[in-house]
Amino acid sequence: MPTTIKVKKGLIEEERAEAIVVARYEDDAKLEGSIAHLNRATRGRLRTHIGSGEFQGKLNQVSILHMNGEIQAKRIVLVGLGKKPAARLDSIRQAMGTVSKTMRSLEITSCTLAIPDRGIAGTTLEATSQAMTEGCLLGLYQFLHYQPSRAKETKPVRAITLVTRDEKTLTMVRAGAQRGHIVAEAANSVRDLCNHPSNVLTPSALAAEAKTIAKARGIQCTILDRAKARKLGMGAYLGVAQGSYEPPQFIVLEYSGAPKKTRPIVLVGKAVTFDTGGISIKPADKMERMKADMTGGAIVLQTIRAIANLKLPINVVGIVPATENMPGGQATKPGDILTSLSGKTIEVLNTDAEGRLILADGLAYAMRYKPAAVIDIATLTGAVFVALGSHAIGVLGNNDALIDRVKRVGEAIGERAWQLPLWDEYKEQIKSDVADVQNTGGRGGGTITAAAFLSHFVDDGYPWVHLDIAGTDWGESARPYIPKGPTGIGARLVIELLLDLVSTPS
Repeated sequence: MPTTIKVKKGLIEEERAEAIVVARYEDDAKLEGSIAHLNRATRGRLRTHIGSGEFQGKLNQVSILHMNGEIQAKRIVLVGLGKKPAARLDSIRQAMGTVSKTMRSLEITSCTLAIPDRGIAGTTLEATSQAMTEGCLLGLYQFLHYQPSRAKETKPVRAITLVTRDEKTLTMVRAGAQRGHIVAEAANSVRDLCNHPSNVLTPSALAAEAKTIAKARGIQCTILDRAKARKLGMGAYLGVAQGSYEPPQFIVLEYSGAPKKTRPIVLVGKAVTFDTGGISIKPADKMERMKADMTGGAIVLQTIRAIANLKLPINVVGIVPATENMPGGQATKPGDILTSLSGKTIEVLNTDAEGRLILADGLAYAMRYKPAAVIDIATLTGAVFVALGSHAIGVLGNNDALIDRVKRVGEAIGERAWQLPLWDEYKEQIKSDVADVQNTGGRGGGTITAAAFLSHFVDDGYPWVHLDIAGTDWGESARPYIPKGPTGIGARLVIELLLDLVSTPS
């Protein structure tokens, strides 16, 4: 049963709840707002508790006081936001992720959150309530689909209520909570898709998910099977698919929130539902993680779902080339030459550089829409992890204004992106002696040469950004609102980027 989010006007010190949650900065000199009200209601207990040094307000620190009938709530839960000058909206998101997991570990099934009286400088109350909602829902995420006994034993947090004292702010808090709920739900749905094993989450299963999204929201859905893709000339995409028993599915979702004449934003997501590397087979160690090589495609599907739920006044097309990459008897071999949808020929030097092949045909298909902009997202290169580690998405493209917007939005929401250069010299590395291009440029600058390859399939004049999420899509350990395993990172970035494009088109 999913967690419900409610918003109400009320006095936090009078709330009847299993737990009341209030946030405090580390460098607050005095008790203010909700904490001051609760301190008076509890006859100074909060002042004494904070004065003892037991709770200092460090980021993600949690401290619990049991009320024993002093107020109507059973507990007051204090959570730290760190030092105010360094605080960001992501500090609120982290704190709420931490405290929501604490609630679950204590089997507290409902809680009430006080909106921070002093928010982050330069942000709105709507943004604060959105971050609070996202932090709670993202932090509570668990994948127990294949652990029914554990699922039965787990007591979920069923209800979270945000309380504001002022009637005037109620509309803003409610709007932020609603948006946060939709955005967090999208990211958690990406995590679900990536957690399912590849014997369950096949290209056909991904196509079924797309149809479900489309049917519920009046979105046009087109699925191109192998025969249709072959007729169109998608030789690069089918070259990856031809080694697998599972049929490939080229998925297209078209969301229309603006007049038909409005040029769409086109999203293209890599969806290799399992990547063995093909004939250029990967090492066995950690190969099981390659079930999540469809993260980019999952993000595109759930982004379309989210913007439809948000009813954004924008036209968006989602393109998801879905396939496995297997070393079957018909598999593409190193040295083979494929003819892409664009007509350009590709020499395959390494069959494990397959994501760029399916994206080549995805990007070429995107050009048919004469897009206002194209954004592709993919777990594309191990090289991006070497360059940026697990804390930043690699971003490249042909439009500095769009790249700058991606970076600004990513910084604001806690999903950072960092630009790498895409100079002409890197394109020299993917020139082939026997075809138009080759699918790898060697070890040097691997993330950049992969983007240089993709640039050949984007027509001149169309703004294009490439997001390489191969360093951020999988967590080695849990963080405040990011689980171990599939992280869903990139989903919020793309959704918020579209929201930003709507609010400030140029």
